[in-house]
Amino acid sequence: MKDTEGPARSRLGVGWRLHGDGRAPRPGAAVLPHERLSWPRTLGLGAQHVVAMFGATFVFPVVMGLDPNLAIMMSGVATVLFLLVVQGRVPSYLGTSASFVGGVAAIRAAGGSTAQVTGAIVVAGLVLAVVGLLVHRMGPGLVNRAFPPVVAGAVVLLIGLSLAPVVADIYWPQDQWTALATMGVVIAAGVLLSGFWSRLAVFVGLVFGYVLSWVLDRVAGPITAPGPDCKVTTHARVQLDSVASADWFGLPTLHAPSFSVSAALLVLPGVIALIAENTGHVKAVGEMTGENLDPVLGRAILGDGLATAVSAAAGGPPTTTYAENIGVMAATRVYSTAAYWAAACAALAFGLCPKFGALVAATPGGVLGGITVVLYGMIGLLGAKIWIKARVDFSDPVNLVPIAAGSVLGIGGVTVTLGDFSVGGIALGTVVTLLGYHLLAAGRRWGAEAPEPVRQPAAEDRPEEPRPTTGNRPKEAQPETNRPKDQQPEPIAGSRPNEPQPTAGNRPNEPQPAEPTAV
Repeated sequence: MKDTEGPARSRLGVGWRLHGDGRAPRPGAAVLPHERLSWPRTLGLGAQHVVAMFGATFVFPVVMGLDPNLAIMMSGVATVLFLLVVQGRVPSYLGTSASFVGGVAAIRAAGGSTAQVTGAIVVAGLVLAVVGLLVHRMGPGLVNRAFPPVVAGAVVLLIGLSLAPVVADIYWPQDQWTALATMGVVIAAGVLLSGFWSRLAVFVGLVFGYVLSWVLDRVAGPITAPGPDCKVTTHARVQLDSVASADWFGLPTLHAPSFSVSAALLVLPGVIALIAENTGHVKAVGEMTGENLDPVLGRAILGDGLATAVSAAAGGPPTTTYAENIGVMAATRVYSTAAYWAAACAALAFGLCPKFGALVAATPGGVLGGITVVLYGMIGLLGAKIWIKARVDFSDPVNLVPIAAGSVLGIGGVTVTLGDFSVGGIALGTVVTLLGYHLLAAGRRWGAEAPEPVRQPAAEDRPEEPRPTTGNRPKEAQPETNRPKDQQPEPIAGSRPNEPQPTAGNRPNEPQPAEPTAV
């Protein structure tokens, strides 16, 4: 059946055109957001996106004391809402945001309830939506001025590389050899395989790592290593007990939020990180697709804000566009939003089917370590690509110094705490980069403009001193009107053509003195 583009495509972004024969991307080409492969292949790509987002989307709610199964389901709802708001122009998956973990921890430490946590997140989501509306109405220049290429590249770099501690501290120690082998398979599959299979490198690595872990459990026995909670125990690599005990169908627990001004103030700084993340993700996707997505930047921020508010209103966590899934797109070069619709539907099914959710959640940590080490690195390099394309000059200290400081703070996960308020990681690195760049740039402009009022009057304080015309002796006045007409100089703009042009420093109605007057 031939795909057509009509009102549904422009309004909802769901009228996909078949890419080639639908079997594999054309050589050297990419599957664009408004295109798709065959539906079986699209569903497979959607499953790969689910795998990419599942770990962080499942873990961060646990850290914040929220229901992880509800978080999975609401991530599907949030993704659908986001794709509708951006009209299918920005392929992205919305998973649980880590930017609010510090604020939520502060609310919990102060005795706040889960309802107060989600109420504060609702407020933050609405604030983010208002920012998106302003950007949409006033144009992307509002954000582009705040995030020029040097800053945007740094934010994308931070988004990718700041996730490195997740690999190093959580996933990799759980089974370093499985992680290393999985990483090698992902790299080899992405480079050496051809056609469609090279686009499924992450999924190939996942299946390989899962099977390898199962085999090692039978051959080498249990492993003594840290688990997801970082506690060292002796356990099997693949643990399916929770899968066996989970129900096939069940609704997650929903609850209504309650609102507190003090709680809302603790999470509002996370909005800055979400603006930076959305801007960086949109620019990264634009770099990959070769399309200017600035006109829909406001819609992207608005969509994320609305998705966060809707998720928290049902008792779920905050959402954000996911770097993990951008990494999948970078690896596969398939940017079809149809794959994200498939992933969103799968997430809804997982949320309603605890058994499927438990199966994906049982993915060994070593396998996730091998996959994410490739994905996170590819995201960071997209930031470097933005710098290269914009020809950012890092010999300029205004570009170099704040980016260097912000990058180390963000990648290293440094946290600054003031009372109950704390900011760290991506948020802190972004704030230092953003404020440092703009303050230094403004200081340079101010320093360059300050001497101007002093130098300008100094050049006009000596009107009596005539300046000799090049090649003329200062004691001889050269009448301009005695030259032939074809040698007459062109009149100065704004002067009358029949009047002699005064030499610099002389008044037009006074005769040229024969000798310069002594001053």
